Amino acid sequence: MPAYARSRAYAHLVLRITDARTGESVDAAPARRGLTRVEAHAEGPDPTGLRVLLVADLLVRALELGGTPVWALLTGERQRAELRAAGAALGVRPFEDGGDTGAGLGEAQVLHVVGEGGAPPGGGAPPGGVRVAVAAVRWEAPGPPGDTDPAVLRLALLTHSASTPVTVDAAALGDARDTLARWRRAVAGWAHRPSRPVPDSVRGDLRSAWEDDLDTAGVLRVLRAVEQDPDLPEGARFETYAYADRLLGLDLTHDVGSPA
Repeated sequence: MPAYARSRAYAHLVLRITDARTGESVDAAPARRGLTRVEAHAEGPDPTGLRVLLVADLLVRALELGGTPVWALLTGERQRAELRAAGAALGVRPFEDGGDTGAGLGEAQVLHVVGEGGAPPGGGAPPGGVRVAVAAVRWEAPGPPGDTDPAVLRLALLTHSASTPVTVDAAALGDARDTLARWRRAVAGWAHRPSRPVPDSVRGDLRSAWEDDLDTAGVLRVLRAVEQDPDLPEGARFETYAYADRLLGLDLTHDVGSPA
């Protein structure tokens, strides 16, 4: 049975994330349409710092897809320019400079994205804030991270939940490289077929996955099921991948229009 054939009753109504301070699942945006501030506390452009920035980017994307306005900030003083450049290459959208923002613009929620075991400047999240902990990345691939195709690295990191430590080695990058190339070729081929809407069951399972603590691994499982389901029209496959990519940020339509 395809992964997306689950009952819609399992779909979440709002994005819920785990507050690392309490271990409890909370609404990422408790006030409907209320401004949410996402602060990325990355200590530098090392693999773990990039993962912190990536998770913050995913939070922003997921909240915006749910209709929540977001104020995205990057804090920290060390190698900020290098971190911004590496994040941009990884597909992270621009964050404003953070710092002593105080109450900001009267946001309804503040989400602090930090490395596991780390804390925002000042010793912790303020009252009402939520801490999203990101597990470390162990780099065992040949060459530095900067030598890796950023989209391949992004996919390798998305394969695991943010709370799971990741080892990035040659095998992990090879799997991500092969998957990304295959999906981009497939999307380019599907783009030639008549468009069809994303099936409700597929859309529901995609949202159910990413609204459950940013379960990007679950989103990828749904895409694999869509890829292999012989009963789905190719136009629906295309629209599904394009829709999911609004969260994943893998540029899955990269090869559309390119010569075969």
